[in-house]
Amino acid sequence: MNSFASKTCLASLAAPAAVAFALALACASVSAAQGGGGGPVYGVGEREALSTDMPVEVQGVDIVEHLGDVVPLDVSLTHDSGKAVTMRELLAPGRPVLLHFGYNRCPMLCSLVLNELVRGLEEVNWSAGTEFDVVSISVNPDEGTELAHAKKLGYLAQYERTGSEGGWHFLTGSAEATKTLADAVGFQYKRLPDGEYSHPAMVAVLSPDGTIVRYLYGVKYEPSTLRMALLEGSQGTIGTPLDRFILWCHQYSASDGEYVLFAFRLMQLGGVLTVGVLGAGIAVMVIRDKRAKRLAPPKAAGPSAAGTAAISTTPNHA
Repeated sequence: MNSFASKTCLASLAAPAAVAFALALACASVSAAQGGGGGPVYGVGEREALSTDMPVEVQGVDIVEHLGDVVPLDVSLTHDSGKAVTMRELLAPGRPVLLHFGYNRCPMLCSLVLNELVRGLEEVNWSAGTEFDVVSISVNPDEGTELAHAKKLGYLAQYERTGSEGGWHFLTGSAEATKTLADAVGFQYKRLPDGEYSHPAMVAVLSPDGTIVRYLYGVKYEPSTLRMALLEGSQGTIGTPLDRFILWCHQYSASDGEYVLFAFRLMQLGGVLTVGVLGAGIAVMVIRDKRAKRLAPPKAAGPSAAGTAAISTTPNHA
């Protein structure tokens, strides 16, 4: 694989086993186009084969999940508007955050991730700036506000949601500041000798208080997966009771890259329904029995013992 193909495929080679197979397939296509298509294409679950012959460019590039941790809230970065901001200032009450790491001059992968993210969000009936926010942080300290703002305008034009400009944030900052945030999320990357960066493809989902609740891997983000991830990240502040019930019945599968039915939840639901049906049946039977007893005619009174005795002892004068 030549250098260009290596750069464009770095994330898929080093991403964890949960990275979607589509990313590996896409990188294989790029490699073939550059004359390096003779190598094998690895799918999900084949990390062992990769680790035996991993290019030096991607060594140390990975995702180490920190689910349940809170990201540093007071690290200062520069907003695409030119103002200094912190994550604490960007977090809005009741709104989860889709957090992306990359860099704005990335020749392929970062644009691919953000383009597919926008395409998925276009099919979600919640809007950035209203129900959730999107934060993209550049790990390249040489990139400034002007480029970040241009990127933002491009994605806003693609997203085409009125009022969404307040929900998209493109941030830049010093190498130390961005690495602090990236390390807290578990986003491991490295700068190459030619100035490009090797990094995985990932979007993290944060709760409104900055807690990491989910990692979405790869470059394909289905609307249903994004919706459920945002619902999970919101911790019940967005969506309907039906949405929350549907989420309760599902569990995120990193290997599939989507939310799948949770068998244990279905068993729990089936048990509750069974108990409910049995209880209702017993209650109906009890009510019917009581009603039948209440409506039954009174029994006729039989002859008294004294009357019976008098009849039996009266002499027969006939």
